[in-house]
Parts: sequence; C-alpha cells; structure tokens
Amino acid sequence: MNIDPRLGITGHVLTRAKQQNRSALIGFLPVGYPTVSGSLDAMKALVEGEGIGVDIVEIGMPYSDPMMDGLAIQHATTRALQRGVRIADVFTAVETVAAAGAVPMVMIYWNLVERHGVEAFARDLANAGGAGLITPDLIPEEAEQWVGVSDVHGLDRVFLIAPSSTDERIAMTMAACRGWVYATSVMGVTGARATTSAAAPVIVERARAIDPSIPVGVGLGVSDGDQAAEVGSFADAVIVGSALVKCLIEAERRGSNDMGGLRRLVSDLAAGVRRTN
Repeated sequence: MNIDPRLGITGHVLTRAKQQNRSALIGFLPVGYPTVSGSLDAMKALVEGEGIGVDIVEIGMPYSDPMMDGLAIQHATTRALQRGVRIADVFTAVETVAAAGAVPMVMIYWNLVERHGVEAFARDLANAGGAGLITPDLIPEEAEQWVGVSDVHGLDRVFLIAPSSTDERIAMTMAACRGWVYATSVMGVTGARATTSAAAPVIVERARAIDPSIPVGVGLGVSDGDQAAEVGSFADAVIVGSALVKCLIEAERRGSNDMGGLRRLVSDLAAGVRRTN
C-alpha cells in the first residue's frame, strides 16, 4: 500500500477516522494548568473520556503574549506561567499523552522554540513521542529552518489558514504542511461560542478545492457535541480548546480537582463527531 508521506503521523490519524465514517477529535489543553501534574491528569482524561475520548491531544505551551488565545485559555496559561511551568514540562506532557494511547501534538509560539533551540526542540519532541507542531505565528515563508529540521526528525508541521487567506496563500500553506492544515473558522481570538461560524464550511471547501490530499481541521468555537457533529459533517477534524479549559477553570473555582465535567464533555464531543456522516 502506498502511503502519502505528506500525511505524516497525524494526517493518517485523520484519514483513519474518515475511513470509520467520522471526523477526528482534537482536544487542546495547556500544560501547567491548574498545575503541571493536574494538567497531565487532565490530558489523560481527554484520552479516556467516559469510555471514549480524543484522537489527538493538542498540548499548549503557555506564552506571555499569545496572539489568538481567548479569555479562558489566557486565564489558564497566565496561571500556569505564574506557577512556574517550563518547556521541559511540554515533553513530559507529550510522553503522558502517548502512554495514554492518543497522539500528542504541541501548539507553541515560535519564539519559545527558538529559545530552546530549533534542532534541540525537534529532537526532544521526537524522543518524547511527539507527532509534530502547530505553530500559529510561524508562516511558511519564514519556516525554512523548521521545515528542514522537522524532515530530519519525522515530525508533522501544521500551519494555519483563515477566511481572509487568498487562494494563493492557502495553496502555499498547504504545500508546506505535513499532517493536516488548521483552518480557523472565525477571524480573531479563540473561544467557545453558542453557534459555529458560517465561514467554516467555506474555508474548508476552498482548501479542498486547492489540495484535496491534505486533511483539514477546523477550530475556534466548538463547545458541545451538537456543534462537533455540525463541524464534523464537513471537516476532517474538529478542534476543541476553550470549552475544555473552562471545565478545569470551573473545577478550580470550586476548589476541586475533579475531572468528571471534563470527561463528560469529551465523551459528548466524541459522540458528536461519530454522528456526522
């Protein structure tokens, strides 16, 4: 069987989900919130759910000046930074997710990778069992070093497209990706929403018209299983972040480390993507 090397590790996860007549579910949580150990427990809960969980865990590295994180994620990442989260904790989270049975990816702002050392980061990520990086502030024109290093270490690279992207930029971005392409369905910062964006199916359709060989994941706004089903009906992957982080924030406000709410939401989302087709 011929396997498209551009699909990498994560692209094959999305392809397998499609063969199961569903979309993949990608869940985002930042490492370090509510604590480092608490975030590792939360990531394991993402994988397990209540009997069914996510396919890919998007592990966020907190950053002091995020470009696109909504209020819930800003709250969590600010607390994580205050409590001393470090780059090394990302690799521990990657190992934890891999051991739990899901595929770990890291979402990170590029300055942090450069501070660690691009080659060193790729090496450490690969050694920990990571599949690759989502880099929201790194554009393909400035990614030559990352493209080369990710090729050496067999890591996926996911870049972003938006409703404002021209067809030329979408084509260039998808050509630089390995795994899948991240389609942001609204302009602006992230955050759970009561309704999904009307722009989401349009950007997916545009991307597929340009390059149908690369799966398309859609993020920004999904908050429950019904919305996951809606987005999953046209996207290869449904990405959920703020709604999951809010479960941890609510638990901390109650003075609890209970993961019940998080597990229930994950299973609702996972059931949602399974009723999409």
